[in-house]
Amino acid sequence: MLELCILGFLFAEPLHAYDLKARISGLSGHVRPVSDGALHPAIKRLQAAGYLSRRAEPGERGAPRQVLSLTDAGRAELLSRLRAPADVEITDRHSFFILLAFLSSLPDPADQARVLRRRLAFMDAPGSFFYDDGRPLRVRDMTDRFRRGMLQLAAASSKADRAWLEKTIAELDAESADRQDDAERADRQDLPEGADRKDHAESADGQGLAESAGRQAPESA
Repeated sequence: MLELCILGFLFAEPLHAYDLKARISGLSGHVRPVSDGALHPAIKRLQAAGYLSRRAEPGERGAPRQVLSLTDAGRAELLSRLRAPADVEITDRHSFFILLAFLSSLPDPADQARVLRRRLAFMDAPGSFFYDDGRPLRVRDMTDRFRRGMLQLAAASSKADRAWLEKTIAELDAESADRQDDAERADRQDLPEGADRKDHAESADGQGLAESAGRQAPESA
């Protein structure tokens, strides 16, 4: 997820390494602290893969500062990762939240909706923190008040998550349909007035045949 954070934040704008670390820490540091020992090797890996470029610029006190930017390949890599997230990025709630932080980078609402549908499908599958012979245990099965509390809190969170997912998927589907309608309308406007695509194609084919016959007529004469 660290590499996704790097690509995601740099997709929006170039950043100094220090600023990049601060933004990643704000997003995920409360769960997984971001150390220089993890960040800098990740930056080097992405740079070696051709996804990042860096340049030095003067710092406030004279020491140069490294500014990181995404290459075209890096932008394409981020979009690829967002379109097809790893399973853990769907099933793990913290990882999914990091994915959500950058999902708007995908330009197509249909792609965004597909990612959310994967999360919704995962949430609809039976699951629990505790099992008995492979059977997920529910709140009613718990005698331990703290384990029961865990399940109650998780159920409340899941209900809110599912409601948001369903609402947002519906909105994205509507946006996709509107885009499709706009594209079809633009196509129709490009055709001659009163003609559909088939008529326009047939007219063009007929005109081409007539022109061909006209060019051949003098030779036959």
